[in-house]
Amino acid sequence: MTQRLRLNKNADRRLKAGHLWIYSNEVDIKETPLKNFVAGESALVEASNGKVLGVAYINPHSLICGRVMSRDPEMRLDRSLFVHRFNQALALRQRLFDKPFYRLIHGEGDLLPGLVIDRFGDVLVVQLNTAGMQALAEEIVDALEKVVKPSAIVFRNDTGGRRQEGLEAHVEVVKGILPDEVLLEENGVTFAVPVLNGQKTGWFFDHRVNRAWLNSQVAGKRVLDVFSYVGGWGVQAAASGASEVLCVDASAPALDQVARNAELNGVQEQVAVAEGDAFEALAALKADGEQFDVVILDPPAFIKKRKDIPNGERAYSRLNREAMRLLGRDGLLLSASCSMHLAPERLIDVVRGAVRHQDRHGQVIFQGHQGPDHPVHPAIPETSYLKALGVRVFRD
Repeated sequence: MTQRLRLNKNADRRLKAGHLWIYSNEVDIKETPLKNFVAGESALVEASNGKVLGVAYINPHSLICGRVMSRDPEMRLDRSLFVHRFNQALALRQRLFDKPFYRLIHGEGDLLPGLVIDRFGDVLVVQLNTAGMQALAEEIVDALEKVVKPSAIVFRNDTGGRRQEGLEAHVEVVKGILPDEVLLEENGVTFAVPVLNGQKTGWFFDHRVNRAWLNSQVAGKRVLDVFSYVGGWGVQAAASGASEVLCVDASAPALDQVARNAELNGVQEQVAVAEGDAFEALAALKADGEQFDVVILDPPAFIKKRKDIPNGERAYSRLNREAMRLLGRDGLLLSASCSMHLAPERLIDVVRGAVRHQDRHGQVIFQGHQGPDHPVHPAIPETSYLKALGVRVFRD
């Protein structure tokens, strides 16, 4: 028999507004003690008056102790639910894109909290970020085989979220045989992706639209791509006509992949790489008198939790100041942040402060966010996290 999870009085307001998360302090633990639940099991969620609000999976050891999977109390968390949700998600992506390279499942944005799936043609890379999704791993694989029929499925279960859920980290090919090189195409440019040992799933589809905009601005320009990873920005800039591109990253394997991706697109002559810490690299380039027409800043999340906001904002400010010092008289800065806790207006503030620090002028000419294969759930602000600003930086 399915257990019930009862909420405290008025703790159902967010759920009624459409949110999918239940926090442990919202549970009536006298009526339904959390210790009675096994991590990953499903439960019927009840308001304080006993009215059933839906079905969730539970992790009694996590701050977010429940995630709603369906408003229908009769719904079972099984293969058929995943087949239905995967078909819904696939229909959207096929409407948006003419080639099978995209984020197929964006967690809460696709009503599947805790699940992320990126698609590279016939290869799917899956992240099971919660105990509830881990418990349903077999159903997920079965449903993917029915809906997508991939040649290989990879589990990249090595995220920070899993640690918070008390889950072990592991990476494995759970179905099929992975090709020697996994390829994708984005904005007409081909990339080889390290799906087993790269960052996250191996690629960041979320910046596709922002890269497309930048590609229209770089012809004939000298470009610096900081935190370049495998060259998503820099190699596309070279393929879009940039005269020179320097990709800077702290990871030697990532820079090897930049070189491979430049070669795949016949732009190896335009693309150079430099290994090192971003801040040190920016200072060294300035000391060498280097100057660029375009600087791209796409750092990792400097703010992972609310308590990190002051230090994180200082890091973003310093990074943008150092980058602007390398721009010529009339340059373009692409400044991005994937920190959900950095509000879009705060990133504009960071850029404004950096511009004034250099005694220059700034004009925001582009404001971007995550692509449409990372849909935002209107009741869950946490699903909207990515920001990108295109800023003209110039002197009078």
